[in-house]
Amino acid sequence: MVSVATWNINSVRLRLPLVEKYLREEAPDILCLQEIKCQEHQFPAEALAKLGYEHQAVHGQKGYHGVATVSRLPIREISRYDWQDNGEARHVGVEVVGKDMIVENVYVPAGGDVPDREVNAKFGQKLDFLERMTRWADALDKPTLIVGDFNIAPLESDVWSHKQLLKVVSHTPLEVDTLQRFKDARGFVDIGREHIRDPERYFSWWSYRSPDWRKNDRGRRLDHMWASADLAKQAVGHRILEDARSWEKPSDHIPLLTEFDL
Repeated sequence: MVSVATWNINSVRLRLPLVEKYLREEAPDILCLQEIKCQEHQFPAEALAKLGYEHQAVHGQKGYHGVATVSRLPIREISRYDWQDNGEARHVGVEVVGKDMIVENVYVPAGGDVPDREVNAKFGQKLDFLERMTRWADALDKPTLIVGDFNIAPLESDVWSHKQLLKVVSHTPLEVDTLQRFKDARGFVDIGREHIRDPERYFSWWSYRSPDWRKNDRGRRLDHMWASADLAKQAVGHRILEDARSWEKPSDHIPLLTEFDL
């Protein structure tokens, strides 16, 4: 069994105690973090190694973005793609040594506030990022798991109100269609929705602006774990940890975890 988790931590140094708590209590074999918000030499490598996660692939930058994959199993970094085409640290890919599995860790741009690339360059960058990912996925030929903050909630049951969010960045039809093309390029399987079936409610993010996130429950499913069809057949379990949104000084995202029988 190999378990892989993903979590947009929104500053790994600020929330290191939460990462340590999660690793002690849930003990995934591999944890993929997004938005670490630090340079590589600032990453808390030693603290995580002390918990058994001594195998690490970190792609960071000063103050923003950044991704890291830490593992109890041997991993080998194989790629860092600049799908943003501007030097931002938004991807790292690793091979799990001795296992037939590639784990791609990605942080898709949020896309700004206005869903129109003519007046909002960030929205155009997000769409272009996904198009570059799609061209990359066309050539994939190994069992691949891609995880991370995709910043898109594709299904109606992935948001608290489909009607009210149709024109809000992260749930617009254009973004959903663009993400679907990426999914189709490699025939990815949405692991989360294989185990938590649509139309069941499934959220992974709640805004800090909500004074009582659980009561209002205005969430969105922005975080995903998708596997190529061959690997998806080996996924035997999937779970989320909503309680993490209530931990002290929490991330606005919660962790997802999938177990594979390899």
